[in-house]
Amino acid sequence: MKASLFFVGLVLAVPVIAKPAAPDPGAKVYEELCQACHMANAMGAVGAGKVTALAKNPNLESADYPITVVTGGKGAMPWFRGQLTDQQIADVINHVRSHYGNRYKDKISAADVAERGLPAPPGRER
Repeated sequence: MKASLFFVGLVLAVPVIAKPAAPDPGAKVYEELCQACHMANAMGAVGAGKVTALAKNPNLESADYPITVVTGGKGAMPWFRGQLTDQQIADVINHVRSHYGNRYKDKISAADVAERGLPAPPGRER
């Protein structure tokens, strides 16, 4: 009886192990490509040039803005249409729009990127 109560107490004392969340493919793209300029905390940088902060960025409210910038570039920001798939672009935009103090809930799809993104420059099509 004492052994049974001990076992029950032990089981109740052990924290419940939660199923790990599915990996965020947009986080991987961000880490591999974006954070070199926008920084790990997405706060941007100032030095030889200015890199826009993505953290708490109200321009990200409309998904059309980051789709246009990521696919077509802007200023020193290179275009990624033709370098990334539409799915990778959607994943990284969704990641940035839902992290770093951004709380935009509407998700975009690869079809949204295909439809609303700028075309790759000639010779850069995928």
